[in-house]
Amino acid sequence: MSSSYFNYTNSPCAACKFLRRKCTSDCVFAPYFPPEEPTKFANVHRIFGASNVSKILQEVAPHQREDAVNSLAYEAEARLRDPVYGCVGAISVLQRQVLGLQRELEETNADIMRYASYLGGETASVYGDRRG
Repeated sequence: MSSSYFNYTNSPCAACKFLRRKCTSDCVFAPYFPPEEPTKFANVHRIFGASNVSKILQEVAPHQREDAVNSLAYEAEARLRDPVYGCVGAISVLQRQVLGLQRELEETNADIMRYASYLGGETASVYGDRRG
């Protein structure tokens, strides 16, 4: 993937530009940190460090590297927004929302059942027996 990167541009990748080094054709960062996304690498570098990211990329299978970088970028942005909890804070908020919505759904279903029961009672009074 990195060789095709160099076919399209002579610009160093965002990582090499940020680190002020020459971007080579075998640059581990180039496929995942294009020059037009400098903030992505800056955030990842600030939270994890270039050396750690490089080690992670070398240890991860090539077909999983893009997902790994996207995860690192997501966590880095979350850590910058919330240094204590990071993405765990966002996950916690979403879990609370899901629980609230589940309770609301249960209440709505109970209301529907009460309404259906009420309509069943109305039908019974009209016909003199319980038909529903």
